[in-house]
Amino acid sequence: MSQLETDRTRGDFENEPVRSRNPITALLTFIREVFAEMRKVVTPTGRELASYSVIVVLFVVVMIALIFGLDFAFAALSRLVFVG
Repeated sequence: MSQLETDRTRGDFENEPVRSRNPITALLTFIREVFAEMRKVVTPTGRELASYSVIVVLFVVVMIALIFGLDFAFAALSRLVFVG
């Protein structure tokens, strides 16, 4: 008897289901687990969705400004170094 089988018989893995080698059974188990996880998903309210959207747009604008500023600064620095 292997160590894994010995551990399972002692109950060390009692919360972990035994995985099947049958691909159909494994697929059905996967689909069942996907549906179980999807039941846990909470849909945001309209106000939450609008709030999250505004936050994302503001973050993107700030990141664009930061990258534009760094690009402008490095371009000016490279012109100063290479052109003179």
